[in-house]
Amino acid sequence: MKKILFFVVSIAVMTLSTNASAWWWSKPSTYTQTKHPIVLVHGLYGFDDILGMEYFYKVPAELRKDGAEVYTVTVAQANSTEVRGEQLLAQMEDILAVSGAQKLNLIGHSHGGPTIRYAASVRPDMVASVTSIAGVNKGTPVADKMLAASNGSAVFSGLIEFAGNLLGNVIDLFSSGDYDQDVMAVMSSLSTEETMKFNQRHPQGVPTTACGEGAYSVEGIHYYSWTGIQPVTNIFDPIEALFAVTSQFFDKGVDNDGLVGRCSSHLGMVIRDDFKMNHLDEVNLMLGIHHLWSTDPLTVFRTHANRLKNQGL
Repeated sequence: MKKILFFVVSIAVMTLSTNASAWWWSKPSTYTQTKHPIVLVHGLYGFDDILGMEYFYKVPAELRKDGAEVYTVTVAQANSTEVRGEQLLAQMEDILAVSGAQKLNLIGHSHGGPTIRYAASVRPDMVASVTSIAGVNKGTPVADKMLAASNGSAVFSGLIEFAGNLLGNVIDLFSSGDYDQDVMAVMSSLSTEETMKFNQRHPQGVPTTACGEGAYSVEGIHYYSWTGIQPVTNIFDPIEALFAVTSQFFDKGVDNDGLVGRCSSHLGMVIRDDFKMNHLDEVNLMLGIHHLWSTDPLTVFRTHANRLKNQGL
């Protein structure tokens, strides 16, 4: 009996010692620890955080916990791609100065896609990679039809301009921007006609075919993209009613996330273009509510950070 008791006690002590040793000597995870800092850039009517709710909901913390250095910037909620791009460039210079890094991994959602593309095109020396999430890279019929309606009615145009700029100013007030708003400029920037002109000036990573991939690397900058194609994903998400309406702006049979078409989102290496996500699910809004049987948006971000790490970025 004493031998059995001694054996049990010995095993217990060894187990505790092993666990303690493992805890003591274990190293922090570096799964998302990229070489260069990650910069998150919001889209139309985006923000850094408002009353504790982040635009990239829980994404910075999820990436930081496994080693990534992450910065979230704020640019004009509603303005042209070029105006937003210049605002981003100024903040990129600050981030490089503060972090001591030489380059940055830019990740932009929605209008943030063209915004980071502009920055990379103008200052390629500051950029290691560009990742466009549901980026409006070839326009959206939502902007096309809003512009057409505005051009056809002075009353409607005035209403859109007043309401759109007011919304941008309210979001800006609670965010950390203090930027001028110009909703008509952003509608123009996101239209099919204007994005085609923009792509001629800044062609890096843009597919030359209707729905293919673009160049994976241009001037040493790596280009990536992904998107969702399901406007309605969870009945508990209050924003889904809007996407159910805006998805009707697309021609029948055109896959979209409620605001951006699948093919329009393509840039560089297409990681995936068929997630069961709507336009805000892609950045884990609202409050992380998404399709119950789809990939967790946070997992997509973590996996991509690891992809950048493995590419030496």
